[in-house]
Amino acid sequence: MTEIDARKLECPKPVLLTKEEADKGTAEIRVLVDNETAAGNVTRFFESRGYSAVRTDDASGISICGVKSGPCSEPEKQAALSILLKTDKIGADSDGLGEALMKAYIGTLPKADVLPSVIALMNEGVKMSLPEHSVCGTLKELEAKGVKILVCGTCAKHFGINERVAVGAISNMFEISEAVFGAEKPVVLG
Repeated sequence: MTEIDARKLECPKPVLLTKEEADKGTAEIRVLVDNETAAGNVTRFFESRGYSAVRTDDASGISICGVKSGPCSEPEKQAALSILLKTDKIGADSDGLGEALMKAYIGTLPKADVLPSVIALMNEGVKMSLPEHSVCGTLKELEAKGVKILVCGTCAKHFGINERVAVGAISNMFEISEAVFGAEKPVVLG
């Protein structure tokens, strides 16, 4: 079994090191991390690449053991539409107009004929994942309909909101880039 010590490494380095080893065809990989965000990111990566993932917590940190157990899941590029939101407003914030426009835009999505496969929140956009934000409920509705909501972990950490994220998965730049730009029609706002 190959071991990767990714403790104290910034996002998305733990996933990138894991991907590098998986791309070599390594069947058993143990990744050591020191935070919940990295543990979730590595676990989702393993599962997307056909590995079973088993987590163990001890005094030295978190260990995720991935064992190749099947084929990779279908890549995100099969999706027709993805959305990357880099702010929680559309246009300038003219006395609340920017947030009202974003709320209206997000509010139309659950009623659309074609749902996006993923909505990624980055920079100020991560604030939409907070329970008090005006679009959080709609994002939860979209998630319940199968839309993957990815929240940038670096951004959430920057704003000090990791513990308050109420919708989606705290993610990393690798997963976000692959999901958004692998789609046939990526939309970027902000």
